[in-house]
Amino acid sequence: MKTNNMYKKESRLARFPYARGIKSFILGAVILLGMQTPVQAQDSIRYTQPSWYFGVAAGGNINFYRGSTQQLNADLTVPTTFHDGTGLGLYLAPLIEYRPASSRWGIMFQAGYDSRKGAFNGVNTPCNCPADLISDLSYLTVEPSLRFAPFKSDLYLYAGPRFAFNLSKGFSYRLGINPAYPDQPATPAVDGDFSDIRSSLISMQIGAGYDIHLSSDYHKTQWVLSPFVSFQPYFGQDPRTIETWNVTTLRVGAALKLGTGHKIVTREKETLPEKTIVLVEPKVTFTVNSPQNIVTERKVREIFPLRNYIFFDLASDEIPNRYVLLKKDQVKDFGEDEMNMPTPKNLSGRSERQMKVYYNVLNIVGERMVNNPSVTIDLVGSSEQGPKDGRAMAESVKDYLVTVFVIDPKRISIEGRNKPLLPSLQKGGTIDLVMLREGDRRVTIESNSPALLMEFQSGPNAPLKPIEIVVVQEAPIDSYFSVKVDGANKAYSSWTLEMTDATGAVQTYGPYTQETVAIPGKTILGARAEGDYKVKMIGNTKSGKVVTKEASAHIVLWKAAVTETGTRFSVLYEFNNSKANSMYQKYLINVVTPKIPIGGTVIIHGHTDIIGGEAYNLRLSLARANDVRDIMEDALAKAGRKDVKFDVKGLGEDVTTAPFENKYPEERFYNRTVIIDIIP
Repeated sequence: MKTNNMYKKESRLARFPYARGIKSFILGAVILLGMQTPVQAQDSIRYTQPSWYFGVAAGGNINFYRGSTQQLNADLTVPTTFHDGTGLGLYLAPLIEYRPASSRWGIMFQAGYDSRKGAFNGVNTPCNCPADLISDLSYLTVEPSLRFAPFKSDLYLYAGPRFAFNLSKGFSYRLGINPAYPDQPATPAVDGDFSDIRSSLISMQIGAGYDIHLSSDYHKTQWVLSPFVSFQPYFGQDPRTIETWNVTTLRVGAALKLGTGHKIVTREKETLPEKTIVLVEPKVTFTVNSPQNIVTERKVREIFPLRNYIFFDLASDEIPNRYVLLKKDQVKDFGEDEMNMPTPKNLSGRSERQMKVYYNVLNIVGERMVNNPSVTIDLVGSSEQGPKDGRAMAESVKDYLVTVFVIDPKRISIEGRNKPLLPSLQKGGTIDLVMLREGDRRVTIESNSPALLMEFQSGPNAPLKPIEIVVVQEAPIDSYFSVKVDGANKAYSSWTLEMTDATGAVQTYGPYTQETVAIPGKTILGARAEGDYKVKMIGNTKSGKVVTKEASAHIVLWKAAVTETGTRFSVLYEFNNSKANSMYQKYLINVVTPKIPIGGTVIIHGHTDIIGGEAYNLRLSLARANDVRDIMEDALAKAGRKDVKFDVKGLGEDVTTAPFENKYPEERFYNRTVIIDIIP
């Protein structure tokens, strides 16, 4: 028994006799790196990265045997079936690789020696004798692969078929000594070849690698060392046409490859006398637009989306007092009609009518559940302090609905989480963390009932059914005084605006970096109905000069009237996202677009909250507005309509035009929006 165990240990070590060769391969690559580095400064000529590479790949196969084998060949059927096993084998192959430096895609081809050597797990025979079986399978492998670098970086993925042609099929079978008869002579090992070995196999492989450049771009011949790992599953890897033995392989290794770059031809800079250098500033066009603002007798039917969130203050599981909480005897007087909604105590100044609706969200849900006895909801609390705290927040909402609206507790389930399904705070975030955490500390109201949800919406993140508000319209974006400075992005580092009225009083606006700016007429005029102004644009060029351009404008204060009715819709976006989710896409196509009258005008303006940089938020808001326009234009085109005029603006985080303030998370969530005005 002792002798057999000694053999078994030695056989497992013998499965990978190639370690010294692979170490030499890696050591050679390191020496090559040392030879390349000092030469870099000897030649100032630079070369492109090669498109073709040639080299050699070496590594170790970690082979996993599964299934069973007993009939080794026509002359030997062992008394006990062998099941499973492991082993190590050498992989060595020359390679060719083609990958243009400007592309993420490429192709790889390797063909060489591939050992699937291994040892089956030891078994005991009927005579209580231990038995071992070692296989010595090897193949000529041909492996073409498609190469993909997802980030145009040195990390790459590859996949492709594997064609294997058998080279060796040997085995070694050894029967040990029965421990009860230690003096019994040992049975000689039986060496032979497996029968019924498939001459060829077709399987597959997937893998990943990383290119380490050993040469700089100052060398025409460039060397690359690429550690890699690949996985070759058992599909198609049944070595024999009989029994159930199959092989799965994990390959770990490195490829050393070289290619030839092309010389980068650069023109020598022509040195001219300083007096002949002429700096040409980019052309800039300055225009102003001051609408006449004739009274159009307009009021607005506003479709206000209702977020399905209740936000909680940090470190508190009580419903914040900015939400309207009724007493039981007040429920009978409550209604979704805005006139019947109580006003919250600390209502913010901007867009009060919408926030009055939003802060009654718990009462709206309670009333809808009373009117629809079959409706059930799930309350999912998300807290940075853990699921237990999130569950306590959800319990607070449930207690309110059960106590005040007398909802059956069985109709409300609760859950606690660390983060909501759509968190604002992403891994690696470093700015505005307090506001992001406030946005993620919330209870989400989830339901599958159409009685609660917006039209065509479903799923855990579906907004609640919107509230319709009919009000006299505030000054719309199309009534604002606007300035357009075409070319400002290229010519100016920033620019400002000076407005001088007939009395000589000067108002200054800016500095701005965008090309188009809209200013509400009321901001300029104050209490006056109209006025004449001299408008001066002062641009600071990127070369340090100051450029001025002037124009004149007659500004008229916009005034609302009450006969023509427009319609306003809002589309809400998730944090840092400029693509409407599938729910809102369907809403825009099936609900909003059909309401555009023949020859109508659609004013679309996008907004963001104050989280993030101002310039980035301006681009994000315009991307959101364009996203809405594209969806609506596509729906109109499919209906055969080309009669609608679109006016699209991105207003970023501008607090003068933002629909809401940014003090509370619910206001910031509503500022991530695109507002759509449909004008007859």
